[in-house]
Amino acid sequence: MHPDRRWLALIVLCMGVLMIVLDTTIVNVALPSIKTDLKFGDTALAWVVNAYMLTYGGFLLLGGRLGDLYGHRRLFLIGIGVFTFASLACGLSTTQAALVVARSVQGLGGAVVTAVALSLIMDLFTDPAERAKAMGVYGFVCAGGGSIGAMLGGVLTSSLSWHWVFLVNLPIGFAVVLASLRLLPAAPGTATSRHLDVWGAVTVTAALMLAVYAIVNGNQIGWLSSGTLGQLAVAAVLLALFLWTEARVQVPLMPLRLFRLRNLVVSNIVGVLWAAAMFAWFFLSALYMQLVLGYGPMEVGLAFLPANLIMAMFSLGISAKLVMRFGIRRPLAVGLAFAACGLLLFSRASEHGHFLTDILPGMLMLGVGAGVAFNPVLLAAMSDVGPSESGLASGVVNTAFMMGGSLGLAVLASLASWRTQVLAAAGGSQAFALTGGYQWAFLVGACFAALGALLGALLLRTRHAPAGEQPAIAH
Repeated sequence: MHPDRRWLALIVLCMGVLMIVLDTTIVNVALPSIKTDLKFGDTALAWVVNAYMLTYGGFLLLGGRLGDLYGHRRLFLIGIGVFTFASLACGLSTTQAALVVARSVQGLGGAVVTAVALSLIMDLFTDPAERAKAMGVYGFVCAGGGSIGAMLGGVLTSSLSWHWVFLVNLPIGFAVVLASLRLLPAAPGTATSRHLDVWGAVTVTAALMLAVYAIVNGNQIGWLSSGTLGQLAVAAVLLALFLWTEARVQVPLMPLRLFRLRNLVVSNIVGVLWAAAMFAWFFLSALYMQLVLGYGPMEVGLAFLPANLIMAMFSLGISAKLVMRFGIRRPLAVGLAFAACGLLLFSRASEHGHFLTDILPGMLMLGVGAGVAFNPVLLAAMSDVGPSESGLASGVVNTAFMMGGSLGLAVLASLASWRTQVLAAAGGSQAFALTGGYQWAFLVGACFAALGALLGALLLRTRHAPAGEQPAIAH
């Protein structure tokens, strides 16, 4: 493929992924309007988000494997098509049930797109320097798309209606499908066998969906309730059954030898910690600005703009140069250390906070951290696998991000809520109690990022290229 067409293809892939990333946050801003219009209760309203998370998290691994079997472009097109038509169904929904069902179908399409997009980038860009640049662009879309979604959601909801946070996907989805047909290589599946491990697919998908359900529902019914603990226990049994199956079938859905690939395992552990820290930053800082400082949706979106601009600057150029100069390990560790410092700055935010002193410094540090670290995390996860398993590796790393983010956010939100209740019971004002809860959550989030930096620095494998050759990506 001509080099120019490859970069155009990357733009198309990133537009598809951006739709998926935006949808995880653009809906949050519209939830109050959806609640009023469709008469949701507080518990039922959570399922507008949870239904999406459930199918998205559950089908990432299976989506990646299907891409390896039947071709990454084919699955990307199917995923975009499903996501786009589900968005139409969401936008036209007039009942609670219709919206929740459409959201679950959206999550299914989003899982397939996310699982194979990374593989398509690896297929398109084989040169280490170009691959690092391409992954930087992809990393920016993934890391920066969430805060763009918050701003866009505020604009669409306030100027039009909540329906448009879904309907805005239609023109983008159709454009991505048409451009994909022209620009993405129509390569057949790269897997060595056409056999699909059905029992493995059923057990791991059920395990992931049940784990996500337990996580997102834990705050409502209690983390130590019999319901939550029982669901997590059944998910663990299903996961054990999946591993038992994989050790015995001839063509497993996930070859267990993947867990002998050091960089893949380490990068996934780091990815879990990194996602937990990032989710804490994005969601809890947005709550701090809205509930404590009284910011509106547009002001929250604009507050994230400095971090987005810095992320763009690093992801779209500087990060690739750092990877080619220093390898994966050092940029990853330094980036996560910056993120940890940014969260530490947020942990000292005041109930009478000001943008310049309490928000901007942390945003700048986190922008640098995300811009530097996201690219190396993805490259490390994909560096040890061949083309026939790139979709599966992509599904694994995206599942790690998904589970880490969901579990981390649930745990940190619970911690913030508990601390807020303690401070309120001691006679503190609402703003003081909320701020104290967020401070504790940001502090633990900083510990997650710092631990990720330490593990990446100590455990990622470094390779040195022979003299005269280009440096390998997996440094």
